[in-house]
Amino acid sequence: MILRQILRLSSLFHSAVSLHLRRNIGLSAVVFNKTKELDPVQKLFLDKIREYNTKSKQAGGPVDAGPDFQKDMNESLARLQRAYGEGDLTKFPEFKFE
Repeated sequence: MILRQILRLSSLFHSAVSLHLRRNIGLSAVVFNKTKELDPVQKLFLDKIREYNTKSKQAGGPVDAGPDFQKDMNESLARLQRAYGEGDLTKFPEFKFE
């Protein structure tokens, strides 16, 4: 009887400790990845994303979009407004629950 309780408690202790260790190892892996030097391909990819982000903030929209893109977007917005009614379709709708 006592042996069963000891084995049961040891299995509970084992599962709790293993869960705690898995969480700590997962967190330390994230911290380690941030501090180590990036792979050159990963670094190039991140640099390009950051460059596009700054360009899109300066342009106020899509980068390197020509007049064809703007024409297609305006046609799509007009078609959606005809189908779903008036309003600004470029903004997320605001819901008011009473």
